[in-house]
Amino acid sequence: MAFDFKKEYKEFYMPKNTPAIITVPPINYIAVKGHGDPNQEDGEYKQSIGLLYGIAYTIKMSRKSDHMMDGYFDFVVPPLEGFWWQDGIQGVDYARKDDFNWISVIRLPDFVTREEFDWAVSEAAVKKKTDFSKVEFFVYDEGLCVQCMHNGPYDDEPATVSLMHRYMEEQGYVLDITDKHLHHEIYLSDARKTAPEKMKTVIRHPIKKA
Repeated sequence: MAFDFKKEYKEFYMPKNTPAIITVPPINYIAVKGHGDPNQEDGEYKQSIGLLYGIAYTIKMSRKSDHMMDGYFDFVVPPLEGFWWQDGIQGVDYARKDDFNWISVIRLPDFVTREEFDWAVSEAAVKKKTDFSKVEFFVYDEGLCVQCMHNGPYDDEPATVSLMHRYMEEQGYVLDITDKHLHHEIYLSDARKTAPEKMKTVIRHPIKKA
């Protein structure tokens, strides 16, 4: 049976609807960085998603090629995630989507080294006849965070964020969003196929002791 990160690491992917404090270890990702409104049709953000999945599935299907990755195990491609920020703002202003900076990512299995990642990028470029030069091997050390499952549309996230921030303050923490620690979202629903009110998104914010 294919390894499913969501099931094996439920504390990171399937939190409750109430806030909790967690510590996240360093994780390797496939990443594309960009700027602008994620809702723009055929915009940079939506193009980035295609690039991410192109590499993710090249790695997953490498077992059917003549390239064997050391330690390979079959896996379910992890969910799409995103790190978000806007210049001059600690947090996110959902009314200013054109000002978004983002790093769109998909988690890599631990057996994928930088060398294997480079192979996958080259292989995907040849097989798919697509420019994957924007794709990066990205290591993110998230550390101490408050997180919560958000149910509903993305634009309703501020209510969940407020709940998270009240909880962290009650526990003796303060927000620690910096240029190194960012607003983080994990998308458990396909926005193209799921009604907005049924969407599930993990929201995670970096914190530190007050």
